Amino acid sequence: MTVPSASAGTARTGGAPTPSGGTRARPRRSGPGVGVLVCAGVALVLAAAIALDTTVVRIGSDEAAGPVAFSPQRFGETEFPRIKGLIEERAVDAATLAAALTADKAAATAQYGVAAGGASVFPVKFTGTFGEAKAGNYTVAVPGLPEGQAVRVQTGPAINGTELRDATGTIEFGQFTNQIEYQDAGSALNNAMKAAVLAGLDTKALAGKTVTVVGAFRLVNPKNWLVTPVSMSVQ
Repeated sequence: MTVPSASAGTARTGGAPTPSGGTRARPRRSGPGVGVLVCAGVALVLAAAIALDTTVVRIGSDEAAGPVAFSPQRFGETEFPRIKGLIEERAVDAATLAAALTADKAAATAQYGVAAGGASVFPVKFTGTFGEAKAGNYTVAVPGLPEGQAVRVQTGPAINGTELRDATGTIEFGQFTNQIEYQDAGSALNNAMKAAVLAGLDTKALAGKTVTVVGAFRLVNPKNWLVTPVSMSVQ
């Protein structure tokens, strides 16, 4: 029996047989492929981006407690002094304002008013005499006003409206999370005013007394102003 020699091209080697009977070397694998390197690079970039956008918060810190909930009481107490100062600074004498509104409502509104909720709010000041109260609102006889011009002042216990919130143009809906907070802000300013201005007065016994008022009103009926005070001096 004859055994074929290696030179005949049939011996097993580390390569694959070629048509000519020789062998072809297998390709060598040396290190990771290009795809693996690209994936690794992307992963590093993502990790770096996440690290830059991550804030470490210590347990028990203010940041860990989350955003502070809106407190109407705190808002009223902190904001009322500022609002009071701005209204006092911008307040127009009632006789001057009434004459301006009679002459040219649009011009008077542009000069003295603040647009809010479809009706302008005006800061005003006057001295007059308290009349009778009805539902917590006193009429005030103010010298120098046109005949038929009525002025009333809110004295509580219920203070209605958002005149204090709207009178300066510095408090806007966008400062709050929703309509409820925005409405609560107006009520909070009214409550803060009651504590600061009305709490020391016997509001049931003001008829016939002279009063100096600074406040604000919304121009709904030009002949009937309902003023929410920010300061009130009774003699």
